[in-house]
Amino acid sequence: MFFYDFILMFLSSLLLVICVLISVAFLTLLERKVLGYIQIRKGPNKVGFLGIPQPFSDAIKLFTKESIIPLMSNFNMYYMSPIFNLFLSLILWMCMPFFSIFLNFNLGILFFLCVSSLSVYTIMISGWSSNSNYSLLGGMRSVAQTISYEVSLSLILLCFLFMILNLNISMFIIYQKYIWLLYLCFPLCLIWFVSSLAETNRTPFDFAEGESELVSGFNVEYSSGGFALIFLAEYSSILFMSMLCCILFLGADVYSFMFFIKLGFMSFLWIWVRGTLPRFRYDKLMYLAWKSFLPVSLNYLFFFMGLKLLYFTFIL
Repeated sequence: MFFYDFILMFLSSLLLVICVLISVAFLTLLERKVLGYIQIRKGPNKVGFLGIPQPFSDAIKLFTKESIIPLMSNFNMYYMSPIFNLFLSLILWMCMPFFSIFLNFNLGILFFLCVSSLSVYTIMISGWSSNSNYSLLGGMRSVAQTISYEVSLSLILLCFLFMILNLNISMFIIYQKYIWLLYLCFPLCLIWFVSSLAETNRTPFDFAEGESELVSGFNVEYSSGGFALIFLAEYSSILFMSMLCCILFLGADVYSFMFFIKLGFMSFLWIWVRGTLPRFRYDKLMYLAWKSFLPVSLNYLFFFMGLKLLYFTFIL
């Protein structure tokens, strides 16, 4: 019996990963279309009917290019870190709440925090193993940024967890049956969205890839397949954070069609921000994390702790 369960779980995981990779392909197409319309220009999105084969032609172009390996690089780490990066961003999806057979475990939030914090190491190793000053500097900046915003991200998540007192992600769906948490914690939801942008290295926080200062940051030495894997990992993380935004404060029922519309809208917001906002200055980014987001999220955490204590003391 256990063997059949294992086979079913493996097939479900494989199907989910394939669907995520296809979604990533079409998210890049959506981004090109939206940025083309925002900047009033034609983009590289016209291959075939409605540009649908464009992501696949990009993938073929990237994976068939010659891979250039820097002579002084630490080859094993240099080669493995993009693979590990993509692996981490795909394994994050395993905590997506399913009500049927799947990894619907009770510690989904804890799993998300553990896996997302591991992705810092892949960026650090990518930057260091290339043995280039530019990539090392880009990697250090990216690691500092990711660690800084993970603090506020964890605190905001704790605020939401005090509301439901459970680490199971599917409990958010049950608790938001009648009212979304967006209405109850509106400022927190905005801070979560901005921190998610910083966590996924997106504009206006794309300092890992500050091409105006750092010649493309930590992945400057990567070409062909390695670059494609880093690219896939980034967009997979964007989709996952969009999904988490929907579940945390948009009351997403995974079985309803509206969930996918909300997910599409949240992904569109990521692209919209990229098309409209310029890049921050690096010190401003750090001040935003430590001087603005950290005090606000800590205050909200104490507020929700007090609220829950009040509830247990006087109502129950």
